[in-house]
Amino acid sequence: MGLSICSLSTRMHPTTSTPTPAAPSPVDQVLRAHRRAHRRSRAKVAPLVLTDAVPQEALPLTRGQRMADAVASTIGSWRFILIQSTAIVFWIGSNVWFGANSWDPYPFILLNLLLSFQAAYTAPAIMMSQNRQSELDRRHAQNDYEINVKAELEIELLHEKIDILKERELLALTEAVRHLSLQLEALSQKVH
Repeated sequence: MGLSICSLSTRMHPTTSTPTPAAPSPVDQVLRAHRRAHRRSRAKVAPLVLTDAVPQEALPLTRGQRMADAVASTIGSWRFILIQSTAIVFWIGSNVWFGANSWDPYPFILLNLLLSFQAAYTAPAIMMSQNRQSELDRRHAQNDYEINVKAELEIELLHEKIDILKERELLALTEAVRHLSLQLEALSQKVH
């Protein structure tokens, strides 16, 4: 999280022999300043509500959205590919078989027209379905980002609390050692 071992350590004050917390490294200071600036900029933007009363997926789809999803799921299946390939092979085979009496002779212009119509109508439907899905994905990613930012801030606060507790504990231990050293010196002076 950007905390270095140096920032968790303490140094002894030169005159009082009491520990003083080590100053954070320049990298730690830059990271903390960046996080604070990011928090302030995010606070100005209306935060996303992470717990919607009605999730976006539960909202009813319009008829066009349902049709686009149905077309995309049908066209994007192996079943459709196999059926269409079989139909094209049958179309070409039967037109070649009947020769001059066929309904769509060799350049298969009618087949090309039908496939062009199919492509002209399915491509926009597939794009509509993909656009709706990408919008849902974008919302999920935005929610994930907001949750990650909140988790990062909580972890940073926990790091700061742990640092404070360590500093207090180290100060108390240093004070106890200093007090015991004074007692030991007093006892050694009484003995001598």
